[in-house]
Amino acid sequence: MEWLSAGFGLLFQWQNLLIIPLGLILGIVVGAIPGLTSDLGIILCIPLTYGMDPTTAILMLLAIYCGGTYGGSITAILINTPGTSANAATLFDGYPMTERGHAFKALKMALYASTIGGLISAFVLLIAAPQIAKITLLFGPAEYFALAIFGLSVIAGVSNKNILKGLIGACIGIFVSTIGMDKISGTTRFTFGNVKLTAGIDLIIVLIGLFAISEIMMKSQYDPETDQRIAEKFDKDVITKEEYKRCRKPIGIGSLVGCIIGATPGTGGGLAAFIAYNQVKQMSKHPETFGKGEIEGVAASESANNGACGATMIPMLTLGVPGDGATAILMGAFMIHGMVPGPTLFKESGSILYAIMFGLIVVNIFMYIIGTALIPFYANITKLPYELLSCIVLSMCMAGAFSTNNRSYDVMVIIVFGILAYFLRKMDFQLVPILLGVVLGPLAEVNFRRALVLSDGTMKIFVQRPISLAFLVIAVLSVSIFMIREFREGRKEEKAQAKG
Repeated sequence: MEWLSAGFGLLFQWQNLLIIPLGLILGIVVGAIPGLTSDLGIILCIPLTYGMDPTTAILMLLAIYCGGTYGGSITAILINTPGTSANAATLFDGYPMTERGHAFKALKMALYASTIGGLISAFVLLIAAPQIAKITLLFGPAEYFALAIFGLSVIAGVSNKNILKGLIGACIGIFVSTIGMDKISGTTRFTFGNVKLTAGIDLIIVLIGLFAISEIMMKSQYDPETDQRIAEKFDKDVITKEEYKRCRKPIGIGSLVGCIIGATPGTGGGLAAFIAYNQVKQMSKHPETFGKGEIEGVAASESANNGACGATMIPMLTLGVPGDGATAILMGAFMIHGMVPGPTLFKESGSILYAIMFGLIVVNIFMYIIGTALIPFYANITKLPYELLSCIVLSMCMAGAFSTNNRSYDVMVIIVFGILAYFLRKMDFQLVPILLGVVLGPLAEVNFRRALVLSDGTMKIFVQRPISLAFLVIAVLSVSIFMIREFREGRKEEKAQAKG
């Protein structure tokens, strides 16, 4: 109880209540610009915290983290370009809603789902951190490989009824993820003598090229005189009570998935969002509406990626193992301010930790207030003439790509990926399977090889371990259910055509 009361006393100081909104606004702006992720925002602001109290410093960085994760949904919904990889799943239904004139509604639901997911994650961090950390300790290479396979099973649900093209896209993504130096043997692969490819291709570079550059190219034939602009259909429509009611289950599933995946080291919000979206789509009574502007899809993906925010801190605070890239940077910030994450952290800095954990709840409440105030402003992006908007987006993408590694070579790489994605979209390929391959390829490959080393080359290790077997069974069931459903729908369509 002493730590709780001391934590409240530390949290509710004027400087903390002032720094949280500032951090959130900065995080939302950084997250909304393609290429400038919340990770980069945290890195840039760590030097500003050197003279701050530890509680104030960490709360500011946490606000940037949460704000950046939510902020990526803004551009995903409005211009079909996710600000961060965690918001890629929001593209499925966010941008189609904008095309149908429901941008305001999509932004409101993204904010609502992000807040609920973030709050649930914060309460899980506060209440169940030590217990969840013990479970994640059971994960070895076999479990991580099975988790990656489970994530790849999402491809069946996002391949637009053409699983073969989805698998081809995933293979392209996995191939891209193998470029550069092998993490186990240290040998270079597929660099073709180019030293600049030794470090591999950054995920955010692939993301910008696949979605932003290809979208600009797809709209290259836009004629302002004859083509209808999205702005003409834009309206400040509100979410109905029925829609809020429908979204309760997706938000609950998304938050739960976000907490589980987020608490597993090395995963993060992007994987959580894809898995949650796929599960909600399969459990829906109307899965055919997903991908065409279904508000439940936005709710599922955004509650999952923000639900992972608090959960990624669980292994970091209790075990000293960061849950994702952002918490790895936050771990460094903790150390800078004299706190070493791990089993002894609660004993050494209990009051500060409780202030931070309660502060995460306050961060999400402030995020909802600030987001609600800002939505009317950034929703008006759709009113800009496309010939102007495309130039702005292209400039932001170039700047974001350059800032990732501070080299002009990455700018050329995003153009290459943009051209590749343009022709794939012309051939009716979905881009998300490629992204899934890039995200999950390294996780699957490295842990597959490690598991085989531990088992002396036998594949039995993947079915002998209960958690690994469970993930593999769920993956097979998930794909099977989707294929059976698609087969039945195909039969119905054939019968309807025969009667017609």
